[in-house]
Amino acid sequence: MTFEWAPLSKGDVGAWAELLAAIDEVDQVGGRESEDDLAELLADPRLDPAEGTLGAWESGRLVGYGVTMVRASAEPVHRMHLWGGVRPECRRRGLGGHLLEWAIGNTPVLHERRFPGRPLELHVQVDSRNEGLLALVARAGMTPVRWFYGMTLDLGAEPPKVSPPDGLTIATYRDDLEDAVREVRNRSFVDHWGSVRHTPESWRRTIVGVRAFRAEGSFVALDASGESVGILLTHCFDADTEATGVREAWIQIIGTLREWRGRGVASALLAHALHAFRAQGYDKAGLGVDADNPTGAFGIYTRAGFGIERRSIEYTLPLGPAVT
Repeated sequence: MTFEWAPLSKGDVGAWAELLAAIDEVDQVGGRESEDDLAELLADPRLDPAEGTLGAWESGRLVGYGVTMVRASAEPVHRMHLWGGVRPECRRRGLGGHLLEWAIGNTPVLHERRFPGRPLELHVQVDSRNEGLLALVARAGMTPVRWFYGMTLDLGAEPPKVSPPDGLTIATYRDDLEDAVREVRNRSFVDHWGSVRHTPESWRRTIVGVRAFRAEGSFVALDASGESVGILLTHCFDADTEATGVREAWIQIIGTLREWRGRGVASALLAHALHAFRAQGYDKAGLGVDADNPTGAFGIYTRAGFGIERRSIEYTLPLGPAVT
């Protein structure tokens, strides 16, 4: 049986959500999205659905997909990611290879429209247990550049309390703090690998304006003058909750201004959030961390009780002029 290949559209979100659920049933990487989440993604101005998405159909059923979109910045290099997957029972039939070849050929076209002449890399993040995908990206000439941990903490037991440093208070996120919180994120992530500055538009499209954002589970550390110096922002994915029966608070961002690091700001924010999560009925908390994070984040999370649940590897393939 041959596959039919076509871009994804809003009319495909039901089939797409079902495919993601089938993939996660086997892979267990928490990649489920609701139909509304996927419609939101397709409406993102960074994504051109006609050229930045591709679906594989067999007998009217979606069996594979790929998505690539431009980023907000190309400094020092434009890192475009391929997000995709193949239905487990359809693997080893060339679908993954076709999607990767499509991305290798397609991302330079999308890139040149946004950042002509700038360096370009294609990135794929692979779960360390996915031997088939590890072999596929290696055959394509991609090389590993970074390692990440997915960490979780069971909220069945009450977390320890940690007081904020003297002079700081912790407030629940409010809309009037949006610009200040975005600035803390941008300044605190300057030394994070692969990070680019958020614009007001990208911030709303991906962090505080999406369905998954939970303002009541997001917190800001304020100094005596009311300035924001640390942040913790939380998402919750309803599709995962409905499928597993486990309500997880996913800590999307933790950031502390450089001049406030080493004083316990992040630990206090994390402890405050964990107590709030438990009171709000969450079963567990989760987050992702760069294994080589230069700020000591991994140690903060392990001391708070988080443990490694999964590992992933970031692979890259240069596709444009080299960084000079």
